[in-house]
Amino acid sequence: MSQQTNQDLETQPSLSARLKELAQLFLKLGLIGFGGPQAHIAMINDEAVVRRGWFTQEQFLEGVAVCEMLPGPASTQMGIYTGYVRAGQLGALVAGICFILPAFLIVLTLSWAYFRFQSIPQIEDLFLGISPVVIAIIFGFCWKLAKRGITDGKGVAIAIAVLFVSLLFRVNVLLQFILAGIVGLILYKPPSAPSNRTSAWLVPLLPMMQVLPNTLAAVSSDTLALSSFWGLERIQEYFLTLTFFFLKVGSFIFGGGLVIIPLLEFEVVNQFHWLTRSEFIDGVAIGEFTPGPVVIAAAFVGYKVAGVLGALISGIAIFTPSFLFIMGAAPLLLRIRQNPWIRSFLKGVTPAVLGAIAAAAIPLAQAAIVQATLGRSILAAIIGILALVALIRFKPPTWQLVPAGAIVGLIAGALL
Repeated sequence: MSQQTNQDLETQPSLSARLKELAQLFLKLGLIGFGGPQAHIAMINDEAVVRRGWFTQEQFLEGVAVCEMLPGPASTQMGIYTGYVRAGQLGALVAGICFILPAFLIVLTLSWAYFRFQSIPQIEDLFLGISPVVIAIIFGFCWKLAKRGITDGKGVAIAIAVLFVSLLFRVNVLLQFILAGIVGLILYKPPSAPSNRTSAWLVPLLPMMQVLPNTLAAVSSDTLALSSFWGLERIQEYFLTLTFFFLKVGSFIFGGGLVIIPLLEFEVVNQFHWLTRSEFIDGVAIGEFTPGPVVIAAAFVGYKVAGVLGALISGIAIFTPSFLFIMGAAPLLLRIRQNPWIRSFLKGVTPAVLGAIAAAAIPLAQAAIVQATLGRSILAAIIGILALVALIRFKPPTWQLVPAGAIVGLIAGALL
């Protein structure tokens, strides 16, 4: 008799027992979840399917397909989905929160340390090595996304168009994603797609996110000064701004966690002036270095703006769409994920994501490589090139490259 059959014959554990089991599992995964989203999904598969038999391999793969189709960090959503299957809505909340919490606490601690000791020369040397590694990770992600998601000349044209529009005109990234999706509906129109009223409302609803308030707090042309630790003096002014902004970002992370780069860089650095470009790269590095989803770098931004309270608001807001998508729409999404119109829209968005990330990475690369002296600039460029070659040729986990860059920067920076 199979393992699944044996488990079906056993008495189902109580809800409290299942919630406790989910909490223990996803706290553990949140602490050891290095290696990026694919590694996270593999860990969840091993624990939930192979070791515990909570659902079959086919059911798990169907859940992965749904999470990959949605905007948002796929591995986090797979954790939420696992909790939903195991213990309903409460299970989804417990699994998702426990998976995110360790990374949030680590980012919060590192954010405090970064801004507290930012001016120490050794910290500058650390990020001399870390920043070009992060740039290499971004360009490596572009390479993988291009190989996986662009299959024809139309996709290449969309990516190039978004790249140049982003560089030359600084058009809002979300607007470009929406327009690219509409172009995808035209270019990849299904030859004879049946009408599907269940999903027809999804695409028209996407632009509605664009009307969320962008700027509710005052915006200065000067970079925002660091908040106090708790952020009590700023949270009232920035609460709605942080909430709406990160809700919007969390709703449009198509194609992986690094899609957060152009979405954040466009407004956080250029429009709101919350972070300098160097601080932004360092914040992404901290997100890469921690276990769990890289989008937790939102907490770094929130900490700069409004301390611990700002980090908490930003973290909650950026993950809220993922919880809503899985908890509120999982049954519907299982039915419509193969809808040809939805697939056509996403075929337009995918190359647009590539173009937007590449456009955001170019000025970030300049900030990472152009250093105070020629020697440090050459070192940063060499570190970035070697990291990119390693990523493409040998495919090491990104979390291993970041500390390696830090060590090289610390040693070489002290000699230059």
